[in-house]
Amino acid sequence: MKSQKVTETDFNKARRWYQDACGTALAMDLIGERWSLLIVRELLLGPRRFGEIRSALTGLSANILTQRLEGLEKGGILRRETLPSPANTQVYALTRWGRALEEPIFALSRWAAGSPAHDVTMPLSNTAFMLSLRTMMDPVASRDLGLDLGFLVGGEPFRAAILDGRLEVRREDPAGAELLFEGQPLALAHSFYGPVLLVENIAAEKLRVTGNLQTAQRFVDLFRLPAFLSD
Repeated sequence: MKSQKVTETDFNKARRWYQDACGTALAMDLIGERWSLLIVRELLLGPRRFGEIRSALTGLSANILTQRLEGLEKGGILRRETLPSPANTQVYALTRWGRALEEPIFALSRWAAGSPAHDVTMPLSNTAFMLSLRTMMDPVASRDLGLDLGFLVGGEPFRAAILDGRLEVRREDPAGAELLFEGQPLALAHSFYGPVLLVENIAAEKLRVTGNLQTAQRFVDLFRLPAFLSD
């Protein structure tokens, strides 16, 4: 049997924490430093500028962000790109291999949501809220529901659609969507996951829904946080 060739990369030359051949150990070498996985999360819906990543992650300094971006680039998880004219701005984008982290991140999110330590009142980025919808939507109850959805989360535009029980999300102008949800990420999260009812947040002017309110409530009802797990 032909053995797999081990290639020499910048990451292989760098310091390794665990000195362990297990894939789990290598994963922690690649993305285990503080902030690394959250940076990847912010890039799952497309390239982001340095300032956009930093503003989305409360408490992340410019210096640490620079270090983490360099480490993720050396590990082959992201790359630097330049937006075409007239923007001509440098952005950070996941590689094809980096985008494969989506499912592990979703699995970790679902697992952690079952912890009593899960505090839904803590800050939430716009991207994190939209990804939570992909993570937590009931795939069975949503199969017969086809919707063209728009979101303005913290003023940031997103477009979404339900396809075969899966919520597809992209950064895009939501104009013309069948339903449009507008609000800050925490206000939206409190309506989608509790404890505040959708109509209560609308009445308090903490969020706005454009479109059929019954259909909006039916969509919101697709989302539940898992019960806390115990022995």
